[in-house]
Amino acid sequence: MEDIDAIAVLQDPLRRRLYEYVVGQGREVGRNEAAEAAGVARTLAAHHLDKLAEAGLLESGSRRLTGRSGPGAGRPAKVYTRARGERSVSLPARDYRTAAELLAGAAEAAGLDAELCAGARRRGEALRGSGAPCGDLAQAMEVLAARGYEPHLEEASDDGETGSGAVVRMRNCPFHAVAEQYPPLVCGMNLALLEGLLGTDGPVRARMDARPDECCVAVVENGGPDF
Repeated sequence: MEDIDAIAVLQDPLRRRLYEYVVGQGREVGRNEAAEAAGVARTLAAHHLDKLAEAGLLESGSRRLTGRSGPGAGRPAKVYTRARGERSVSLPARDYRTAAELLAGAAEAAGLDAELCAGARRRGEALRGSGAPCGDLAQAMEVLAARGYEPHLEEASDDGETGSGAVVRMRNCPFHAVAEQYPPLVCGMNLALLEGLLGTDGPVRARMDARPDECCVAVVENGGPDF
């Protein structure tokens, strides 16, 4: 019942708004910032943020938000980030994660990477339906957000490594638990799925670009950065 209790905490509209804001930043968020974003008093925001931390949905810590240290730097402020654990509810109880792990293990042992990717690409195309490939990065972000990837736009730097132009990265991997155990297999499947979903011959494309704590795939404009 712990997951049910934790998710029930989000029934409060303000609490859910604060949670979504913190999660959407991808970094530590202080009470003042969260309160301003939600349009409420700091004390009220602090109360709900602490409730989210008690439920295990957020993690809290403290640091000096001024960026300075030593005398005159100010007291450390309480900050919040998304908790690393996962929460899920299924009534009646189901265990799809174990099934996914078993199937992934069998596919890896049998060397079925190509077959899995082909199936994932077909599934992505089926999800896209008869529509054209995504027209731009903004549309791609809408599609990715609807699938739970939590996309955010990042301006690439001209450092000789990533090229130039905007890059869509994703803070959440919907297949995270299985990807941790079978990274090449599941990340390859994820890329193929997004290639089918977004299209490969349109204005945008999905490319592998694994980074810590983010999805292994990034989305760029065709002709943009090539990782």
